[in-house]
Amino acid sequence: MADDVTDPAAAGVANFAHEMGVLKRLRRSGWWQVGVRDPESVAEHSLRVAQIAALIAAEEGADPARAAYLGLWHDSQETRITDLPHSSRAYLARTGDNETITRDQASHLPDAAAKTVTDAVIEYEAQATPESRCAKDADKLECLLQALEYRAAGHQHVQKWIDSSRAGIRTAFAARVADAALAGSTMAWHDQAGS
Repeated sequence: MADDVTDPAAAGVANFAHEMGVLKRLRRSGWWQVGVRDPESVAEHSLRVAQIAALIAAEEGADPARAAYLGLWHDSQETRITDLPHSSRAYLARTGDNETITRDQASHLPDAAAKTVTDAVIEYEAQATPESRCAKDADKLECLLQALEYRAAGHQHVQKWIDSSRAGIRTAFAARVADAALAGSTMAWHDQAGS
């Protein structure tokens, strides 16, 4: 029955959506090295990256919707290459860059859909637009926040994630948010709820 597809464009989108569903099950593997047994999924990470990217972009005078869109797609290639911890990268020859992987992933999508996904990844990787820099900073900031949350849950060896994430932030507002997070509590939002 699957070979009898009457609408290849719709089938391409359906198949791509199934592939993106893998991101809900794919765990961010670097956290296993510090004892986090069930780290967040790549999809969970990407959602918060997109949310944070929009907020950073709003404060930086960039387009929040575009920054969020870039953040949404920034790790979509991991359905094909998984989430590799930084400690593994020195030992592995990269077989394809993110743009190449995305082009392959999107190859069965209709033209407009393929273009929107590949253009987003190309823009994110080039880091030439304010929105791409906001999305990249959101990726770093999300990792820093996650490390702080894991530390608050009792995982002690997360400082290198905190330090490297903070060092990688380039926009002024993201740096301010990182510094506020470092000085604050992961539960401060709870204390403010309802006030």
